[in-house]
Amino acid sequence: MQHTNATGFGVETGSLSWPTGFRAYTGHGGLRDQGDDISVVASDRPAVSAAMFTRSLFAGPAVVLSRAHAAGRELRAVTTLAQNANVATGRQGEANAAEVVGRVAALLGIDDRQVLIGSTGVIGRPLPMDTIRAHFDGAAGLGPGAFGAGPLDVARAMMTTDTRPKTAVRTVGAARIVGVAKGVGMLEPNMATMLAYLFTDAELPPDDLDTALRTAVDRTFHCLSVDTDTSTSDTVAVLANGAAGPVGTAEFTAALTDLCLDLTRQLASDGEGATKLLRVTAGRARDEAQARRIAKSVVNSPLVKTAVHGADPNWGRVVMAIGKNTEDRDITPDRVTVAFGGIEVYPEEPTPETLDALTDAMRQPEVAITLTLGLGTAEATVYGCDLSAGYVRVNADYTT
Repeated sequence: MQHTNATGFGVETGSLSWPTGFRAYTGHGGLRDQGDDISVVASDRPAVSAAMFTRSLFAGPAVVLSRAHAAGRELRAVTTLAQNANVATGRQGEANAAEVVGRVAALLGIDDRQVLIGSTGVIGRPLPMDTIRAHFDGAAGLGPGAFGAGPLDVARAMMTTDTRPKTAVRTVGAARIVGVAKGVGMLEPNMATMLAYLFTDAELPPDDLDTALRTAVDRTFHCLSVDTDTSTSDTVAVLANGAAGPVGTAEFTAALTDLCLDLTRQLASDGEGATKLLRVTAGRARDEAQARRIAKSVVNSPLVKTAVHGADPNWGRVVMAIGKNTEDRDITPDRVTVAFGGIEVYPEEPTPETLDALTDAMRQPEVAITLTLGLGTAEATVYGCDLSAGYVRVNADYTT
């Protein structure tokens, strides 16, 4: 079942399946103690592709190899190894990533350069290649029947510290776009995002697909932060096999952006230890870059995040987070306003009559902080989460 929203593309409900021509496999390769930890999603026909990657100086072998393969814009498959990032593992790590790609390509009967690999998890540990090799040897014996996994299966197999799988789907014309994503910590996208893969049976020229992806990422994943830390493995890619025929580029871009915003909100709300989704909008800024910078300063502030966790409407922490952007000398206190849940707290402090409503707004699963700078017309919204003791616990015990 689907319904059409105001922008003209469809939002499906009910069970989730791949777009026409895509199939998937998941299995256990010994990367974690139990549960599927290897996934492959592939197109049964040639496809065009676009991808973006982390700018981390410690980008892992999976990113380095995939960046080279993505340059050809002809990716047909994506494979993901969960629980092990295979980062800072030297020449052997590079060889291991290349071997996994080769085995996936052989399994599918395609060229190595048509495979993108993602690897996510603990940094600095070598891949358990003996169990991974045994896994792919077994998968090869299963034949095409092994490729019966759905998007939810793949999203679960990708998870590390996520508490739930992230999927989304949109339709545009006769085509569908299905997205899967993971990542709830070490999350401050910088030219990419966690791991997010988008698959569509729409037909688009490679340049248009690349522009659509960059537009969508800039408006969604780039507006997401959990803890200000950029991962060494971040990757986002879109594969389009054209099975459903051509679609308009503008309509496709709008649908892709809406799907990515859906995934962004899911990722933010599942941030490590999170109990609330935090949405910060900065308006009346000089330009969009300033609006996003100021909004990110607020959403990333540990003091703001802990206040949100405690449902404490401490607006002083918000103005502090705005004020520490000392290079933005055109921002002055007399022009700034701050509101929690639509209730202004600065410069007009809430009255005793509105305090109950304010406290209720801060207790909601989604907390909205809105601020204006009084400088122009630009606006940006960013997404994050509160900071709880659970975040400390997850990361204090991550490798032990």
